[in-house]
Amino acid sequence: MNILPFKWKLPQSLRYQLLVRMLLILSFILFIIGILQFFVMKGFLYQNEAETLQARLMSIPAERLINEENLPQPRQENGAEPIFVQEFSLGLIEDGEASNVLGEDGLAVPQLSEDTYEQMMEPEDLQQHVVTTDPNGNRQMVVFRPAFQRPGGVEAGDVQIIQMGVSTAPLQQLLWRQLLIFVSLSALALAAGLVIYFSVIRKTLRPLSNIVESVKHMNADRLDDRIPDSQGQEEIDRLSRSFNDMLERLNESFEQEKETKEQMRRFIADASHELRTPITSVHGYLEVLLRGAAQKPEQLSKALHSMHGETRRVMKLVEELLLLAKLDQTPELELQHTNLSMLIRDMEPQLAFLAGNRHLVMDLADDVDIMCDADKTRQVILNLFHNAVEHTDAEDGKIELFLEQTGDGVQLRIQDNGPGIRAENQKHIFDRFYREDSSRSRRSGGAGLGLSISRSIMDAHHGGISVESKEGTGTTFILYWSEMD
Repeated sequence: MNILPFKWKLPQSLRYQLLVRMLLILSFILFIIGILQFFVMKGFLYQNEAETLQARLMSIPAERLINEENLPQPRQENGAEPIFVQEFSLGLIEDGEASNVLGEDGLAVPQLSEDTYEQMMEPEDLQQHVVTTDPNGNRQMVVFRPAFQRPGGVEAGDVQIIQMGVSTAPLQQLLWRQLLIFVSLSALALAAGLVIYFSVIRKTLRPLSNIVESVKHMNADRLDDRIPDSQGQEEIDRLSRSFNDMLERLNESFEQEKETKEQMRRFIADASHELRTPITSVHGYLEVLLRGAAQKPEQLSKALHSMHGETRRVMKLVEELLLLAKLDQTPELELQHTNLSMLIRDMEPQLAFLAGNRHLVMDLADDVDIMCDADKTRQVILNLFHNAVEHTDAEDGKIELFLEQTGDGVQLRIQDNGPGIRAENQKHIFDRFYREDSSRSRRSGGAGLGLSISRSIMDAHHGGISVESKEGTGTTFILYWSEMD
């Protein structure tokens, strides 16, 4: 907001803007003080002068005012003009008319209104003074006192009020002189304040300048640098902490971007590798057929079965990649109230078929309800169960499912007695295309996407998946859903 009556663009520097605005504020304050001082001093001087004039008027006996020859005579000093009578005006107020007692020797007597004279007849108003203009156009301060009655009564005339006035010119000169002194001292104070305040501002803004210099050297390679967050100024310290927090977030974002790019690079490389292997196999079988194997029933049948298996593998891989792409975006889930206990029991024949001769144990709590997409939940359970089947012995393997209601939600544990997962590999098992045993996974047709898909589905349900494993003792995958709304 521009407080000036004209448009003035301040300098862009914060230092100069603070300096100019502070000077404007100080100037405004001094202006207000000067105005208040002028009127307070004016009231004091006028009141003091009125009291002095009132005392002077009261010192003149009223009886001497009626006879001009009895008035005090002007004093002469070395032939100079007479003084005393030239200093004031003196008038007798009779029937609302003012007569000049001093004549031409004194100041002209101001004529006030009849209402003013009638008001001054009240005892409480006689102590007041009036500032008015005399017939010569000069400003006078006038005071009053009670008069006396002439001998002879009403016929001879009644004198009601005596007024004495003095010129206000000396008072005005004193006021303007004091105002000029105040303005001069204020100007000197502003000039001295300009020098001192400029130095103070420069010192005060030094931490901000340090931040500016630090920011100039910031780049993507120096996001670990930090600005000191304790420089003795609360606002600057808050700015430093906020800036450091921003650098921390930027650094994390850059690290996440690097990790995402690295994951994408690995994803493209792994996907290309997974797709190249079956395509290469199909291409090789086609070359064999083109060389004459198509005329040999045994070789033709073997090549066709092999190509059929490889194409199924490619189709499965493509389907899983498409599913992951959908889950990476906004997943469309058909959430509904589901009895998870009943859902798993309905899957028991399919799970038993997959387990084969392995020992299957199901310990499920009754009537466990969750909000989920039933088809996607089945897919997660099948993925984890199939993973357990692949890593347990066909005869001595044991797979257990435990479903229970916990304090803050629902937990499903799928536990096996397989070889377990090495500790250094556990943090990677949910990565795409990651396989702890690549040759075994490839023989089973897996591409290392099942656990990644399972985690994406659980994240879409606002749930979670985790693993507990110790090498040589088996692995447990834990699915959990938050408490249903």
